[in-house]
Amino acid sequence: MKSVDFTDRGQLINRLASQVGSKQKAISILQKRGDLMSDGKTFTQKGMQRNSMSASERAIDRACKRLKISSENIEFDILKNTAKRVYKY
Repeated sequence: MKSVDFTDRGQLINRLASQVGSKQKAISILQKRGDLMSDGKTFTQKGMQRNSMSASERAIDRACKRLKISSENIEFDILKNTAKRVYKY
């Protein structure tokens, strides 16, 4: 699977599984983060919120929190799955 797979909303588990190599490992990571309940199927409130976002929205959200800036100053790179600050003049 490529990094451009599963970029739509509702694909949180599948996207992470494609990145880490297995669905079980992805479920374990999401449980440790507090996004999935212990049954491995039910999303927590935080998990539902993250799952309702696309891959680009999640990356932009992470960058906004890390850089403490608004989302209009951030650009997403789908091939690298990263969001970075852009300077607009």
